[in-house]
Amino acid sequence: MAFHTVATGDVQTAAPSVTRRYAWVVFALTFGLLISDYMSRQVLNAVFPLLKDEWVLSDAQLGLLSGIVAVMVGLLTFPLSLLADRMGRVRSLALMAMLWSLATLGCALAENFPQMFAARFLVGVGEAAYGSVGIAVVISVFPAHMRATLTGAFMAGGMFGSVLGMALGGVLAAHLGWRWAFAGMALFGLLLALLYPLVVREKRIGQVRVAHQGGGHPLRSLFNSRSVVAAYVGSGLQLFVGAAVMVWFPSYLNRYYHMGTDQAGAVSAIIVLVGGAGMVLCGILSDRLGRQAPQRKIVLAIAFCAISCLLLSLAFRLPPGTAQLSLIALGMLVTTGTSGPAGAMVANLTYTAVHGTAFATLTLANNLLGLAPGPLLTGVLADHLGLDRAFQLIPLISIAAALVFAFAHRHYHADIKRLRAEEATRC
Repeated sequence: MAFHTVATGDVQTAAPSVTRRYAWVVFALTFGLLISDYMSRQVLNAVFPLLKDEWVLSDAQLGLLSGIVAVMVGLLTFPLSLLADRMGRVRSLALMAMLWSLATLGCALAENFPQMFAARFLVGVGEAAYGSVGIAVVISVFPAHMRATLTGAFMAGGMFGSVLGMALGGVLAAHLGWRWAFAGMALFGLLLALLYPLVVREKRIGQVRVAHQGGGHPLRSLFNSRSVVAAYVGSGLQLFVGAAVMVWFPSYLNRYYHMGTDQAGAVSAIIVLVGGAGMVLCGILSDRLGRQAPQRKIVLAIAFCAISCLLLSLAFRLPPGTAQLSLIALGMLVTTGTSGPAGAMVANLTYTAVHGTAFATLTLANNLLGLAPGPLLTGVLADHLGLDRAFQLIPLISIAAALVFAFAHRHYHADIKRLRAEEATRC
């Protein structure tokens, strides 16, 4: 039985024509490749000590091997997502997965630093647009009222994949050597890359390609409403807080709980997983409460910002102990909760034909406003005030995020009406 769209404010030009079972198969395979993406990206961190000893590398060289992937993702996310919207998303996803998996296999075969750097460079090229194009494929086969859930779950996959990549990579490296850590990630990705285009077919999911028709070019919808710009900015600002805590929490545990790196890493991994769970759970809550009134999703995003600010600010003013750790976990559960509502807003406020590019724009905003500056500013504040004091101040950024989402809520209804009018002129 095919899905049917409920008449709500969630914009979807046509109901998905695929069956519920096929839609979930598409989600499972696309999500599996996302897990592979982050496992291939983060497995390097698990073998840092082994590479450092075997090749006599500096910490700067190790950092470069890790950072080059992020650099390529930042540079290529937008153009490759736009290309995928034009040439076909399924074909593009399969090619991306094949490239990063073969490049990860190249890491396993590398004999020196330059070869490893070249392989990691190609890993970054392959992974650059996967997240944005992958979520565009997923939301195309589900009803519009599930967009917050799907976006939250998809973004959480990055966290789960990162933890799994480091954990599984460490086990493989300990028992079989660091080369098998890379090889294991590569084989998993190659298997899914070969299977994906056999099961997920462009014609079956009915992708609408970018085309210049009456009513304006679809790319205009990326920035021509106040609500969609506010969604980008609000999402990025809120991730500023989450990224700061995730990156610096192991150091916080080391300095104020006197934990060793192994114990601090394990506790921090739990916090990361809690943040990932928050993306999924808050996305589900947003879709359930906003099914008949989608603007409630924005209200919930505002509430998530405010609650996270309150919980984390209070938590980092408590003395070290179980109460503090419990409150931090609760705070992180809500801090990541805006990912689903923000993704749903972006999907609702842009044309279906450019959803890959729209999510690439959201990814750029998340990186430029949140994932990059959050850890950096926290480090600067820690140098001057101490890490404990920095963590007391960083949650205040959530207030700015809440104000931006409130601005989006004010203009959302009018922007949705205008987009529907434009779509009517294009038909």
